[in-house]
Amino acid sequence: MIPLLGLVAGIVVGLVLAPSVPQPLEPYLPIAIVAAMDAIFGGLRAYLEGNFSDRVFVISFVSNVLIAALIVFVGDQIGVGSQLSTAVVVVLGIRIFTNAAAIRRALFHA
Repeated sequence: MIPLLGLVAGIVVGLVLAPSVPQPLEPYLPIAIVAAMDAIFGGLRAYLEGNFSDRVFVISFVSNVLIAALIVFVGDQIGVGSQLSTAVVVVLGIRIFTNAAAIRRALFHA
């Protein structure tokens, strides 16, 4: 119940304050969102499989976002930021869909 209340509170605060992302950080936002989604789907899969750990989830969430942002940053520094952004999205997208398939199998026993 507490996580749900936190989610609702976060959505309300975000809608009321309407924060903006600083211009230099804008290229990293989509990558961070995809990395966070990967961690969320992985956490849900682990929960449904009965081996969820909140510590592992938090570490996975933070490290996914930081590593993805670091890869894109390095790509920007060497002039191939968009290509590395695409690579990160593809790899994390594959992981998201793999986790989604496992979640679907766990929920529908199919």
